[in-house]
Amino acid sequence: MKEYSTKDIRNVVLIGGTKSGKTTLSEAMLFEGKVIARRGTVEDKNTVSDNEEIEKMNQRSIYATPLYAEFMDTKFNIIDTPGADDFVGGAVSAFKVCENGILVINAQQGVEVGTEIFARYADQYNVPLIIAVNQLDSEKADWDVTMHSLKETFGNKIIDVQFPVNPGTGFDGFVDVLKMKYYHFTDDNGTREDLDIPAELQAQADDLRQQLIEKAAEFDDTLMEKFFDAGSLTEDEIRKGMGIGIRNRELMPVFCVSAKKDIGVKRLMEFTIRTSASPAETKSKTKDGKEIACKQDAPTSLFIYKTDVEQHLGEVSYFKVMSGELTEGQDLENAETGDKERISTIYAVAGAKKEKVSSLNAGDIGCTVKLRSGKTNVTLSQPGSGLVYENIVFPASRYRCAIKAQVQADETKLADALAKISAQDPTVVVEYSKELKQTILSGQGEQHINVVKWRLENEFGVKVELFAPKIPYRETITKTANATYRHKKQSGGAGQFGEVAMLITPIIEGVPFSNKFKIDGKDVTLNVKTQESFNLEWGGKLEFYNCVVGGAIDARFMPAILKGINDKMQEGPLTGSYARDIRVFVYDGKMHPVDSNEISFVLAARNAFKEAFRNAGPKIMEPIYNVEILTPAEYMGACMSDLQNKRAIIEGMSSDKGFSTLKARVPLAELYRYSTTLSSLTSGSATFSMTFADYQQVPGDVQTKLLAEYAAQEKEEE
Repeated sequence: MKEYSTKDIRNVVLIGGTKSGKTTLSEAMLFEGKVIARRGTVEDKNTVSDNEEIEKMNQRSIYATPLYAEFMDTKFNIIDTPGADDFVGGAVSAFKVCENGILVINAQQGVEVGTEIFARYADQYNVPLIIAVNQLDSEKADWDVTMHSLKETFGNKIIDVQFPVNPGTGFDGFVDVLKMKYYHFTDDNGTREDLDIPAELQAQADDLRQQLIEKAAEFDDTLMEKFFDAGSLTEDEIRKGMGIGIRNRELMPVFCVSAKKDIGVKRLMEFTIRTSASPAETKSKTKDGKEIACKQDAPTSLFIYKTDVEQHLGEVSYFKVMSGELTEGQDLENAETGDKERISTIYAVAGAKKEKVSSLNAGDIGCTVKLRSGKTNVTLSQPGSGLVYENIVFPASRYRCAIKAQVQADETKLADALAKISAQDPTVVVEYSKELKQTILSGQGEQHINVVKWRLENEFGVKVELFAPKIPYRETITKTANATYRHKKQSGGAGQFGEVAMLITPIIEGVPFSNKFKIDGKDVTLNVKTQESFNLEWGGKLEFYNCVVGGAIDARFMPAILKGINDKMQEGPLTGSYARDIRVFVYDGKMHPVDSNEISFVLAARNAFKEAFRNAGPKIMEPIYNVEILTPAEYMGACMSDLQNKRAIIEGMSSDKGFSTLKARVPLAELYRYSTTLSSLTSGSATFSMTFADYQQVPGDVQTKLLAEYAAQEKEEE
């Protein structure tokens, strides 16, 4: 492979919904770029992109795969991403390192929820999009309906560059109104004839070209002046105006494609190279807010956007050269840790095919092997440059389950395997919950988690069980109560003695502090000697007030009393869950000159707190999540009805461009396997996001049920 300068590189992410044909399109691009001599198919399980065993089994992309083609003296880097929302992490990683995107649309379906999702991510990462309407050779292909849905979704950003001739099973060509040519294809391998536009299509072509000229002129004042003077623009001028509009994300040109028959693929690549941004036109942000231009004559830096483990290579780190020139044998450093790394080998990547190269210039994408700290989101840079690029921010998890090894002896092996999988796919989140005493596995959906399970069992040899996780409930109080507890123990020699009287009251936002209470029927004002306030690591607060007068309890025992309270707050009296938002006043007690010690007051405080808690209107609180659903409008009623059955509070509804958005607050206890439920309700056409909102008290019937379950569990453990 020859060496490519930054200006001769194009980095393109292929995005789109499931079954839009991205992998087939990437295969045709590799064929046109002479990387492969024969195109594979998803059905035959021999594509360059879907090269993992699980992808072949499922006949779908699960991982984002880097590829390249050499075309028109340009290195055309491609990242083929999965279409399922469950595997969105791959697309998010690709947006970090690609300046351009091709949004692939299934001509049989038009704009789908998946289209909307990935277009939103492109917007979030400022990646301009070119649209390829694929599968125009399918029996149910409908160009007019597809174009209507595109214009309804993306508005006046959409502009026709081409229109198909004979869409459907007879699809064999298209009219290109930028070139003003009719491209007719004579076989299924991209062989085309460049012909004059047929007379019966000339009027349509003239009309669309005029629209194209007017649109291109909008983005450049000089072009606008020429258009007003001459009434037209040349092909190069149109391309120049379109390039500006595309880069500004104000224009989305539409192309006709049958990836399966290699129709329109070469023309799509030509246009992308001529009008889309090269890395040389871009800057990347560092963590300290600087913007670094992607230039060859600059200190070398690279950003690792993906890691993997491959059978014959070991750990592979995929990167983009962000600046400078990366050469074989070069020494770089991780500026955040000070670790030094030598880049022993550099590869250009086309799926499983790795071609060894001696160097890569700024803007290029490649991989290397066996780095000590070559993990996702790591920057390696020239020593002393101090460059550290902003991390990829992955979407929050939407599916959680508990996981354990079927054989207890495999637990360590399981932990190691999960750590490796999470390093390769940061959207797989693994944590051991000390509170729940479970390992919690979180991901983007049930399909995502099932892939993790398959990998554990087939790649790592660990049989596992997945099951519903416990809910991290919280306990609190709703009214004021007091209690006194005396701990006394005598068994020869020094004994134990401590007595604590305390009052507890809820901390309620907006309710002012008060030290006036009724204790044993008398109005009492507690004089605060010292106070401490703690933000609890599990949420909420604890406020501790020493109101003891007359030396009833020596100040040296206050830390022991606080420890006893903290102990009980970590194992609430109702269900063993963490307690929160409680104000504690220690106002009286007794001690013994010989027998009082710290453990005596720890135990006295623990039991006094437990007794007061039970008399203070205790309530169980549950985590509530904000849920936002994006669904085709026809499924809105079904989604709403299902949410209402899950104790949800509907907070908002809106409709736009054929899609509905539903916002609700839903208890976490009702969201187990919700991604599967939603998919079933909407035939797989809806998606959702969920973020933690707050804790709210559970309804009375739910609390009764939880108390009964906890009592039964305690009885079992006796």
